[in-house]
Amino acid sequence: MTDSPIAVVVDEQHVATVEIRRPPNNFFSLDMLTGIAEALERLDDDPTCRAVVLCSQGKHFCAGADFPGRGEGTGRTEDVYAAAVRMFRTGTPIVAPVQGAAIGGGLGLALAADFRIAAPEARFSANFARLGFHQGFGLSETLPRLVGVQAAAELLYTGRRVKGEEAVAIGLADRLVPFDDVRAAAHTLAVEIARSAPLAVRSIRATLRGDLADRVEAATAHELVEQTRLRATADFAEGTRAMVERRDPEFRGR
Repeated sequence: MTDSPIAVVVDEQHVATVEIRRPPNNFFSLDMLTGIAEALERLDDDPTCRAVVLCSQGKHFCAGADFPGRGEGTGRTEDVYAAAVRMFRTGTPIVAPVQGAAIGGGLGLALAADFRIAAPEARFSANFARLGFHQGFGLSETLPRLVGVQAAAELLYTGRRVKGEEAVAIGLADRLVPFDDVRAAAHTLAVEIARSAPLAVRSIRATLRGDLADRVEAATAHELVEQTRLRATADFAEGTRAMVERRDPEFRGR
């Protein structure tokens, strides 16, 4: 693991690369998410930055939370969600190349971006019900916004994994490119955005997103209440234990 979970570089084409450096899985943690939020806020004030590529080193974009038995903890959920809301309040367009897993909170992070470029090997999953608790990271708001209420309900109830091709088909991702080309394709789209008038782009983005950040903040407040309640259940203990042990959970409804 490197000393800092985040690296930021702005190139001569006015595109900032914000890279997550916790390979291969890039499990999210509070310091990572706070680092992303701080980077995006700084870039909002940087006149040389007009678009952002939010990417990850290694095999996966972000494979979700770090469960007990897998190492470092994620931090308090309320602090994690506060960092997430800060991301949604920033104004610079974001393109996320998703080369592998974007699972649970990792999916929430991917949906904080304006666009997602997916490889066929990408795997998107809101797997919360398979762990025995409620979705978080504002997915109650962002997932239906992209794929519609019915498709979001099916993904949330089942927790099934959606690969890159299907993700593009249902609107969860925007373009499908080969694994080795994902980051380059994301950068190309970011450059296309950066070539437009920056004040106009931010104005258009603000119009299209409307009060999205406020709605994500309200969603995370509700999600936190439900997650706290369900974390006290035997089903949650079984779901997280089964995840660590790499087996199917046996839920009892209590």
